[in-house]
Amino acid sequence: MSTDRPIVLFDLFGVIARHQRPGAMEEMAALSGAPTDALATAYWTCRQPYDAGQFSASQYWTAVLQGLSLPAHPDIIEKLRLADIDSWSRVDDRMVAYVQSLRDVAEVALLSNIPADHADAFLAAQPWLNHLDHVAFSGKIHAAKPDPAAFRHCIVAMHAAPADFLFVDDRDENVRAAEAIGMNGHVFTRHDELAAALDTWLPTR
Repeated sequence: MSTDRPIVLFDLFGVIARHQRPGAMEEMAALSGAPTDALATAYWTCRQPYDAGQFSASQYWTAVLQGLSLPAHPDIIEKLRLADIDSWSRVDDRMVAYVQSLRDVAEVALLSNIPADHADAFLAAQPWLNHLDHVAFSGKIHAAKPDPAAFRHCIVAMHAAPADFLFVDDRDENVRAAEAIGMNGHVFTRHDELAAALDTWLPTR
């Protein structure tokens, strides 16, 4: 093994943090003046380049609003940006504690699809992230899962081999992408299933 200890590489949203807050899309739709379904479609259609650091927040929200034939006023963009960040701000405290506890037996890292400005806000609100062995946000590294480049960033940054990692994500497509470059993978569903999987994986290292 290339590192002194095994590496558990976590996704953020849907594993350690909660998915988008219920009702958030309706709130952003009201701010924009668009129907909720139409905003949701534009929101997700434009999201990949924002997650991957190819769009700034202003460019992203301008693309969303223009796609809805709505004016992209700077004050509306800022309100939407802040509402969007707030909608992704919740964490699962039990999982946060569990992730931190794993540092006694493994290196612990994070790989999340998140725009750069969201990442800055999340880091400011969640200082425990600074104590992990490595944190990789897609908007900062300019590569979003399931792009292999996102996983390769972590391999290089941690001076490790792919087989040193167990990658944990709630999306099957991301886990399959990690496995395709040689990482071990676990599709997250519940804390107890993850704990059992890690209890099996870690002693074999």
